[in-house]
Amino acid sequence: MSTPPPTSTPATPRTKGIQRHPRPAGGDPMRRIDKPAFSLTGMVLNNDGGAKQMPQAKRKPKWLRAQLPGGPGYHNLRAILGEHKLHTVCEEAGCPNMGECWARGVATIMILGDTCTRACGFCNVKTGKPPVLDLDEPKRVAESVRLMVEGAGLRHIVITSVNRDELKDGGAAIWAETVLRTREACDNNLSIEVLIPDFEGNWEALQDVIDARPEILNHNVETVPRMYPAVRPSAKYDRSVELLKRCKDAGMVTKTGIMVGIGERDDEVLELMDDLQTRAQTDILTIGQYLQPTPNHLPIDRFVEPEVFDRYRDQGLARGFAVVESGPMVRSSYHADMQVDQLIGRDKESYNRLQQLLGRDTNA
Repeated sequence: MSTPPPTSTPATPRTKGIQRHPRPAGGDPMRRIDKPAFSLTGMVLNNDGGAKQMPQAKRKPKWLRAQLPGGPGYHNLRAILGEHKLHTVCEEAGCPNMGECWARGVATIMILGDTCTRACGFCNVKTGKPPVLDLDEPKRVAESVRLMVEGAGLRHIVITSVNRDELKDGGAAIWAETVLRTREACDNNLSIEVLIPDFEGNWEALQDVIDARPEILNHNVETVPRMYPAVRPSAKYDRSVELLKRCKDAGMVTKTGIMVGIGERDDEVLELMDDLQTRAQTDILTIGQYLQPTPNHLPIDRFVEPEVFDRYRDQGLARGFAVVESGPMVRSSYHADMQVDQLIGRDKESYNRLQQLLGRDTNA
């Protein structure tokens, strides 16, 4: 069957009778402020009765091979997370670096539940109506992280969350309390990075998180602006850049990440780097290969070769980023502990002095 010419409207399924996957496609299933600019409905098919019509999956190249998780550090962290019923993005998103990071004492936990109010085209976290807000979660997270520090040698924790657009503050109060309680419980023996949502542009909510002063504040733009309608239909590129700018203006070490191979062009990646530096002076950039979680998510457009990732790294450093992690297996939390050592270590003395002025004891 010939391929239809490109049009300005979304494509429709080429074969009748194929159901759309029940996962909401193309935005927030609960409510929207504005009408979706693009629908994934015509792109997303399921396997029920239509296997012959499904797009052929691309074979992974040899450089996309992750080691099986294992080792005492990994198993200790897994046991503690399970005992305290904590969700990790490492598991929810099927991160290929989970074994390496957990063995090194780095983990990414997810607060505010495991159900997201958005339905991004790339993400494998489930979408739906979240359960009742767990007000006891910050206390439980802090105690669990303390146990991971003492029992499994945790050095760096990345805290992220689903989107909770049904909440007035997007969950920012829980965010701030979680950071503060975790730092207090771990006696400053742990560095904290947060990977936050956009809070729908609620800058007062964002300020609550900034005031908790995590060591690194991360918000992923995920892809180039042109791809937003398909990749992040409930988000806005300019809003994400504004968030990064506000965090940088507040004196935070800022970080963002993108995935490639989902339909962007190389020149768009370089333009994105320029924009992030010009408008937000972002410190850290991560770039990794997009991997399709299931056939019901956006397909892989290309596998980016390692040499291209090397060029991305060189170009990012030349454009002013202090750290660029770029490689096929790189994810947002990859080498996060090393980034803290590089960017925060030199400011540790002044950080501790500030904490003492505020009446907080430190272990400098």
